Amino acid sequence: MDFKLSDEQELFVAGVRELMERENWESYFVECDEKHEYPIRWVKELAELGIDTMLLPEEHGGMDAGMVTLTAIWAELGRHGAPTYVLYQLPGFSTILRHGTQEQIDKIFALRGTGEQMWNSAITEPSAGSDVGSLKTTYTRKNGKVYLNGQKCFITSSAHCPYLVVMARDAASESPVFSEWFVDMSKSGIKLNQLDKLGLRMDSCCEIVFDNVELEEKDLFGVEGNGFNRVKEEFDAERFLVACTNYGIALCAFEDAAKYANQRVQFGQAIGRTQLIQEKFAHMAIKLNSMKNMLFETAWKCDNGTMTSGDSAMCKYFCANASFFVVDTAMQVLGGIGVTGHRVGRFWRDLRIDRLSGGSDEMQILTLGRAVLKQYR
Repeated sequence: MDFKLSDEQELFVAGVRELMERENWESYFVECDEKHEYPIRWVKELAELGIDTMLLPEEHGGMDAGMVTLTAIWAELGRHGAPTYVLYQLPGFSTILRHGTQEQIDKIFALRGTGEQMWNSAITEPSAGSDVGSLKTTYTRKNGKVYLNGQKCFITSSAHCPYLVVMARDAASESPVFSEWFVDMSKSGIKLNQLDKLGLRMDSCCEIVFDNVELEEKDLFGVEGNGFNRVKEEFDAERFLVACTNYGIALCAFEDAAKYANQRVQFGQAIGRTQLIQEKFAHMAIKLNSMKNMLFETAWKCDNGTMTSGDSAMCKYFCANASFFVVDTAMQVLGGIGVTGHRVGRFWRDLRIDRLSGGSDEMQILTLGRAVLKQYR
């Protein structure tokens, strides 16, 4: 497989590199992380480069760039320490096009180029995480209206998204029917409680209570009863994006540690000259090379219509764990510097959450195992 980027892809990556080298973004990221603030100024700059619509077809004002291009861009952003985890909504425009009504499409597309957060899915509940079939949030039809009741938790981006697509169970159906509703978060009856996270602090995470939130039939998202099938498609995309983010920041930590190891002198020589430190870099390089090859192969499969849920699960599980190893090892090389304000500390906190968010390690293993065995039935 030829991993060489086209001239157009190289130009796109060069534009991103120029943006990241234009100023010291790290001080801005530190401030946003400390204050739990979404890095709107940085994301807006990316949107002006067209990053937010790069996956959209050209007839809808996008670049139709594909996942290989995205993977290359995420790697470049990540190696400069950028929090690409706040960009998981990037495929949001494509999802809205496939499943939304024209009114819903118009509402989301109005946010193009602004860098503002647009929408996210609200699925997880206190008693339903990996077991989505245990969802208790309900929708009830009454007097020509639809009423949403229930509680969601650990919902990413929910503090600032103007819209959430909420999965709920039909209260009137004897058999489980799960549908999604496009909810304007300014409606009455919605209460948010923002949670304090260990990492990924530049994106919000909330508990949400829906108390008789009044909706209309036009707020149905997609086809009634098709909630599970719709989110399965979204999970595959999200998990791959998580893996791309993990690889990028692992590469950044690796390069920071390598520069330090060649400069830090102990016992009369750079620590990078010692065998124990060299062994650490050998293992980190193996992990990084494996992640890179896995991600670009999967991106190629996605662009050619052959990516499976097993592929995205493999990427997320392997990259979340391999990158955590790389970042943790880089922190060991950096020593005291690594735990007193260096950006690898932020990466370490972020990566620990990625082994849970978007689907736990355990669920990725189950998904991958089933996909592998399915090929031999």
